[in-house]
Amino acid sequence: MDDDDLVARVAAGDDAALRDLFGRHAPWLAVRLRAVLPAADVEDVQQETFLAAWRGAGGYRPQGACGGWLWGIARRQAALLLRRRGPAEHAGTTLPADLAGRDAPDPAETALARADLEVAVAALGPAGSPEREVWRLMYEQDRPVAEVAGLLGVPPGTVKSRAHRARRLLRAALRVAEGGTR
Repeated sequence: MDDDDLVARVAAGDDAALRDLFGRHAPWLAVRLRAVLPAADVEDVQQETFLAAWRGAGGYRPQGACGGWLWGIARRQAALLLRRRGPAEHAGTTLPADLAGRDAPDPAETALARADLEVAVAALGPAGSPEREVWRLMYEQDRPVAEVAGLLGVPPGTVKSRAHRARRLLRAALRVAEGGTR
């Protein structure tokens, strides 16, 4: 069953469909949210995101863009959380322009961040290596675990393990690129 069918079932009140939708999209949403929120807030924002998706599923237009729809909800939920807290509590949090409502970041900073990410992705191994392939399929192409497992011919648990290892390697490489540890 594809995402559009799941959202239609969610709109009809099927809580099993919501669990399936969560299982498919929560991992990559968490990764994206960790880039803009303190780790302690990611789970709360995810829960609010899927609650809002449950409530708003009737307004979803099935055009094969479920991931974008969910990310839009997650961005709004993250922005709401940070707005409610006020500037003092998230002074150390750097928000991307789409969450903060500011102009686009400095092009030089964007280029440096992109270069750091390229170096970090290289830490996953050569193109086609297991972790790098899982990274490419799950986080660059936004494919769910089950689909990645089918494409690679491995069990879903293996995909999850490789994704976990890839995230760990990327975090370590990005820490080195930043010149320290967190």
